[in-house]
Amino acid sequence: MLSRTSLAVLVTAITAATPVGVTAHGHNGRPEATTAAVGTTVVTKAAATEQFSTLVAALRAADLVTVLNRAGPYTVFAPTNAAFDRLPEGTVETLVQPRNRGTLSRILTYHVVPGRLNASDIVNLVRAGRGHATLTTVAGGTLTARYNAHGQLVLVDATGGVSRIAVTDLSQSNGVIHVIDRVVMPG
Repeated sequence: MLSRTSLAVLVTAITAATPVGVTAHGHNGRPEATTAAVGTTVVTKAAATEQFSTLVAALRAADLVTVLNRAGPYTVFAPTNAAFDRLPEGTVETLVQPRNRGTLSRILTYHVVPGRLNASDIVNLVRAGRGHATLTTVAGGTLTARYNAHGQLVLVDATGGVSRIAVTDLSQSNGVIHVIDRVVMPG
């Protein structure tokens, strides 16, 4: 099993050759939409953003980089490093082991919805669904988008876990990334 230190070394090695990205925020610290980066895929954007280094390491361990570099389009709900840190101790280290590739792949593809759904599309689906929208993931499971008691757009996973959509509409050539604060689980 990889220790936290070993995982940190692995993540550092994987991301060392890529530039560090900065999350776009408006003047009030609120997330703002970005325009599509020509030729930048959802994976290359994630690899160029420090806060996604654990996600990128997991995508590589699951052998999903090539898949998510294809034309798509994809909607990716991308958990930050802090989201992965919220998992029970040893979870990430266990999942990135080769023998757990299938489980890791299922979890990661549960974060991907086919097609390009911008935040406004998700909001419209929630309105049309009278307060919630069911999104079918590439893994075949469903996520429920809805508003929480604070008026924030959230995802509810198959286990009942809730993840807040913290940053929206990081548009890339083959899809869009929405940053989430917890890892969603397929059940």
